[in-house]
Amino acid sequence: MKLFKPPRLADWVLPRLRWRFSVSEPVVFITFDDGPNPEITPFVLDLLKAYNWKATFFCVGENIRRSPELFQRVIDEGHAVGNHTMKHLNSIKTDNETYLDSFRAFEEVHPGKLFRPPYGRIKPSVAKEIGKTHRIIMWSWLSYDYDLSVSNERILDEAQRIKPGDILVLHDNAKIASRQQELLPQLFELLRKKGFRSEIIAV
Repeated sequence: MKLFKPPRLADWVLPRLRWRFSVSEPVVFITFDDGPNPEITPFVLDLLKAYNWKATFFCVGENIRRSPELFQRVIDEGHAVGNHTMKHLNSIKTDNETYLDSFRAFEEVHPGKLFRPPYGRIKPSVAKEIGKTHRIIMWSWLSYDYDLSVSNERILDEAQRIKPGDILVLHDNAKIASRQQELLPQLFELLRKKGFRSEIIAV
């Protein structure tokens, strides 16, 4: 079963993690994981600029080093950046010391206060440590854009359930570049028609 919207119980069970925001305006928080990537991130940035929206990019440190000029464009255009570890590690499959080393290595590339665990998985012990200095951002709407068994039509249908304050997860990686070029314009237009705009997640 694909769980596009996690239950609100997650807010209480995992209070160290931020799943959504309380807002008084028609605002959502679009986020992109895994970039920057020259095959898709420029397209994403162009689309955001066309809508005059801002997003939060949870970047992989190694990708920042591979594409420094593209990363600088993300910053120059007013988007927020968060830590997605240096090497896109899975906390559940990685010992704490190695994982935290990857977290800290990212901070040497681009220090900040936002963090999202790759794969959406993080041990409570690791969350406790990272939470001392960073806001750990999860989501209230998962797009499944990375899963090609989920059709664009299904994703857009599920997007009808997006509410103000929702944190939306999308991806800017090469594996789904062609899909995103088709999906994102449709998703953005759907959100616009529902009266939403996207803003960055503030520190």
